[in-house]
Amino acid sequence: MNTTLTRYLPILSWGRDYNRTALSNDLVAALIVTIMLIPQSLAYALLAGLPPEAGLYASIAPIMLYAVFGTSRALAVGPVAVVSLMTAAALSNIVEQGSMGYAVAALSLAALSGVILLAMGLFRLGFVANFLSHPVIAGFITASGVIIAASQLKHILGINAEGHNLLQLVISLTEHIGETNWITATIGILATGFLFWVRKGLKPLLKKFGLSDGLTGVLVKTGPVVIVAATTLAVWALGLADKGVKIVGEVPQSLPPLTLPSFSPELLGQLLLPAFLISIIGFVESISVAQTLAAKKRQRIDPDQELIGLGAANIGASLTGGFPVTGGFSRSVVNFDAGAETPAAGAFTAVGLGIAALALTPLIYFLPKATLAATIIVAVLSLVDFSILKRSWTYSKADFAAVLATILMTLGLGVEVGVSAGVGLSILLHLYRSSKPHIAEVGQVPGTEHYRNVLRHKVITDPGTVTLRVDESLYFANARFLEDKIHNRVAGDKNVRNVVLQCSAINDIDLSALESLEAINVRLKEMGVKLHLSEVKGPVMDRLERGHFLSELTGQVFLSQFEAAQALK
Repeated sequence: MNTTLTRYLPILSWGRDYNRTALSNDLVAALIVTIMLIPQSLAYALLAGLPPEAGLYASIAPIMLYAVFGTSRALAVGPVAVVSLMTAAALSNIVEQGSMGYAVAALSLAALSGVILLAMGLFRLGFVANFLSHPVIAGFITASGVIIAASQLKHILGINAEGHNLLQLVISLTEHIGETNWITATIGILATGFLFWVRKGLKPLLKKFGLSDGLTGVLVKTGPVVIVAATTLAVWALGLADKGVKIVGEVPQSLPPLTLPSFSPELLGQLLLPAFLISIIGFVESISVAQTLAAKKRQRIDPDQELIGLGAANIGASLTGGFPVTGGFSRSVVNFDAGAETPAAGAFTAVGLGIAALALTPLIYFLPKATLAATIIVAVLSLVDFSILKRSWTYSKADFAAVLATILMTLGLGVEVGVSAGVGLSILLHLYRSSKPHIAEVGQVPGTEHYRNVLRHKVITDPGTVTLRVDESLYFANARFLEDKIHNRVAGDKNVRNVVLQCSAINDIDLSALESLEAINVRLKEMGVKLHLSEVKGPVMDRLERGHFLSELTGQVFLSQFEAAQALK
């Protein structure tokens, strides 16, 4: 089979070996995930500021498309908390929530995000996500989790409150706290407490009754469905909607409609930056989950093809009444634990959600929004991890500063500013570290041909020869640092006649660094000192040979540092 076609359509690879056992396992996993996704999808649509049915719609076509184009066997694609929050933050600055324009803007944001992801995949730009360091991502997700939980308190209490950052939310909640609907608050608090208990206390209880791990896991996952059914029934039976309890209301009983995003240049221009940030954050979250689950079964994930799969999923969401989606952590873990063998499990999940959209939506008319808010709060608080501050402080003060700044900016200024700051800080942190590379003066370990740092080991050195090992590729940001380091070491030492750059850790030398090497060569020559290179890697040597640096080098290029030391005695 054509390998190019298989690479872009992974379904042709796993579909070829699909069998009855895989079908059985995928159907079981799909049933469990579908049960979990119904309340979760409704809740994330609420978080994004959209009608509840948008959550169902965003979980059908995207999953189907990812099954065709994605490479993960267990990743479940759909609305997730952080991306839903970013969607609400981006759109509320442009259009009024609840308006038709808001829904169209959500479609446009999904389409734009899909195009960005698709383009990145086709041009193999998956490495762009590496500019977000893990500590910064952890800080951003932690802060976002706090904001998401705070934003849902208005539904728990049955009051009106607005804000895109923690400060605004706290002020707004404080101003309206006197308007609390105590019936709503009772429902919300009980639902939240029940869901926390289900997560922590139900499994040990069921095990005491001798239930198997598999059945216990399934029952724990159905906790949200139980509380949804119980609170919906209570609101209906007691007529609580007439007493101020806000409910979901009428949800269209239909499959996802065919929709079109806006092609307005003005709107797309306003959405471009948020779409890019959502694409990057969504991809980072998705690929980390996919790779973690794939490693457990020794399967391979292609990051560039994942971009294509996620891009197709978002374009699908924009054409079927949805909003931006990505691979979710909780649903993917449930999918994996339930025994999903292939992406077909996702396709079966989409069928299940389609049936729910057609047949079950009348049953959620009286579903209180407080219950959906409780579902979101319990889900996102598991993402909050302030221990990253302690770990980063212990390991690296620079990482700690980046994490703390990301958390504070996200909490204080909102998710868009927070993630932008995270991207900027990740890049600046890299540039800062690489702009001052570790440069060690080395000497020979007695009785060996090895060379180590003179400050860490007892080594043999030659007063007339200084050997410096540069532990970083040389480029524009650190070239001058190397110049200064060599000048400071040699200028005050009249015994030095040779400087050897041990290049074993240098993987690349850009044009700026080459010009610095040329300047170093000239300055050392004026001091009566020769510049030599040792252990230059093949690709680096190939590039150096294209210019005139080697022909003007005052010294030699040695295959090994030991050879250089022997020749320069």
